Amino acid sequence: MTVAVYGAIYAGALVFLIACAVRAVTYARAPVHLRWEIYPVPHEEAARVRHGGSYYEDGDWWTRRRRFNLAGELAFMIPEMLFLKGLWEWNRKLWYRSFPFHFGLYLLGISGVLLVSTALITMWAPAAADGAFASLMRALYRPAGFGGCVLAFCGALALLHRRLTDPVLRTYSAPADIFNLAMFATTIGVLGAGYLATGPAFPGALGATRALLRFDAQVAIPGLLAAGLVLASALVAYIPLTHMSHFIAKYFTYHAVRWDDRPNLAGGRLEHRIAACLAMRPTWSARHVGADGTRTWVDIAVANPAGEARK
Repeated sequence: MTVAVYGAIYAGALVFLIACAVRAVTYARAPVHLRWEIYPVPHEEAARVRHGGSYYEDGDWWTRRRRFNLAGELAFMIPEMLFLKGLWEWNRKLWYRSFPFHFGLYLLGISGVLLVSTALITMWAPAAADGAFASLMRALYRPAGFGGCVLAFCGALALLHRRLTDPVLRTYSAPADIFNLAMFATTIGVLGAGYLATGPAFPGALGATRALLRFDAQVAIPGLLAAGLVLASALVAYIPLTHMSHFIAKYFTYHAVRWDDRPNLAGGRLEHRIAACLAMRPTWSARHVGADGTRTWVDIAVANPAGEARK
């Protein structure tokens, strides 16, 4: 059984990495999106951000070198990513359910990274396994893992309850949304219960991780913990194959839609990308648009649907 669990973990991690890479490349190669052109953009100079301006305020802006304000962008991104700042401001009731779930997942991810890093270091330097370094890492990955399990489990149940009971949210909750939250709650519950139920013969999280990295099949994994690890591996592989991959899409939503203020200069890369989009032949079910797959975007853009409908 141990070999099967190892295989599931490695397969889940491999599928996750490949699927994330494919998603990111697909988004990056997508046609140019319609830009929002809503200011201020956080990566503008701080003085302009304060009054909602942009580099377009400058005369002959196309001849001037643009300054990228990384600090301003990070000041917006970090609170949004870690604390769901937008949700806190616009939907406080949902934030109380969504934040524990997401922050719990972050803690589980941090715990996993610390655990694997500690295992690798102590494998290369066995003397560090019983020293201050290992003790420090245990003081970090253990509470992070425990806290992550509790928060993510409670958050998943709270979100599931909200989707099932809120009449507004229920109207646009697909069966997949219910399944996904139930799968998270079940997986985290089984994994946490399996780890707490391990006996003294189990080498602990660090020892089990070292055994995994060595593919040491001599370590016996209890049945409930094995079930939790297999479920977790399947969930990790499943996430980037669904709309839960929004953690990848969100980057492109901000940087390629909300914050994309690149100038469209003659002969530039953006001009060539827009020209390629204008040559596309879209197909939409809305008949009044006239996107029947034979006309290009240019043909559609210069046409007057209302005038053609009167003919």
